[in-house]
Amino acid sequence: MQHRHATGGTLVLGGGFAGAYVGRLLGNAGCTIVSRENFMLYTPLLPEAASGTLEPRHAVVPLRMMCPHADLVLGEIRQVDEESRQVTVETEAGGVELEYKDLVVALGAVARTLPIPGLAEYALGFKDLADAIALRNHVLRQLETADVVDPQVAGRHLTFVFVGAGYAGVEALAELADLVRDALRYYPRLREVEQRWVLVDAAPKILPEIPTRLGDYAARQLVKRGVDIRVKTTLDSVEEHAATLSDGERIDTDTLVWTAGVRATPVVSGFGLPVDEKGRVKVGPTLCVEERENVWALGDCARVPNEATPGRFDPPTCQHALRQARRLAKNLRGEPRPYRYRMLGQVATLGRHKGIADVLGLRFRGFIGWFITRTYHLYQLPLVTRKLRVVTDWTVGLFFRRDIAELSMLGRASRPRDE
Repeated sequence: MQHRHATGGTLVLGGGFAGAYVGRLLGNAGCTIVSRENFMLYTPLLPEAASGTLEPRHAVVPLRMMCPHADLVLGEIRQVDEESRQVTVETEAGGVELEYKDLVVALGAVARTLPIPGLAEYALGFKDLADAIALRNHVLRQLETADVVDPQVAGRHLTFVFVGAGYAGVEALAELADLVRDALRYYPRLREVEQRWVLVDAAPKILPEIPTRLGDYAARQLVKRGVDIRVKTTLDSVEEHAATLSDGERIDTDTLVWTAGVRATPVVSGFGLPVDEKGRVKVGPTLCVEERENVWALGDCARVPNEATPGRFDPPTCQHALRQARRLAKNLRGEPRPYRYRMLGQVATLGRHKGIADVLGLRFRGFIGWFITRTYHLYQLPLVTRKLRVVTDWTVGLFFRRDIAELSMLGRASRPRDE
């Protein structure tokens, strides 16, 4: 068992958006980051990575480049010992004990699922880069399958059901609908087969987080493109070739994508820290964990109070995680002050150069909304090199047709052997 001291005395658990930005903003003070991967995923770009608009690698930022003064340990957290101020991490090279002065918990969230029959067996997730690549491969494989089966069966392979009408569900559906429409020009046998896109949510409207007028505009744009929106509706069950909704309709489909929200990663409940009924770590105004000293938490795994919105806790968005990271980095280096942030606005893309944006109370839609959305994401993405790669991908996408190559062999490299 190796024994090491955290760089600068600060140990950050989690290399996601919140944890990575704490490491970056600490600057020369340094820290040690514990993460499963050596990159930070910029989740707002996930739908474009899935649709092929963006090279998947360009949606992630290497942690060693993003946080040059931080030490990185890749592995699984096995134990947090507050008494001795040590965290045990299991790496591929064996166990490592990391001693800290300040502990930052930023382990993010996992997909929120429900005990729906067949969901675990037949639904596809959309939470990380592997999910995005798998979904893209699955959708393209459905086109290949539909091209060789009877026309009566082909419709099932061209029916796509998305459960969850928040940002992730709406943007993923819009981007993948663009991918399918672009790809169908290469499948002449499928031009007469009707494709169907269904968006399901229990809420009374889609995108409930944004102003009603923008949400209504998004709904109209999706309906105009042929999307069947089912609000006040839930998923009852999933079978291998069908999904049943709460309104009684049974939809023949081989593609059901679950994007119905997230919850705090359950591993934090085993650390002995105070958590609420949703499993989020309870923190005070300075982002210090309640009833603890030198233990901090932020991001999707924490219940963060915001002085700018009394009585309400921050939602799990990248925008809020970044502002929390800025406050926490300052608190770690100096006198702790309360976290306060008033949201600048909300943005979302709807595919086909359409988008919506609410910025400082000003509301934009259509091409301007799409342009503002992309500009905002580009601004938030760290590293000039990553920004240039993303801009290059977007520029190429304006002049050339979308790539429809299926890369299902990724992650399944074969070992040398005689055939």
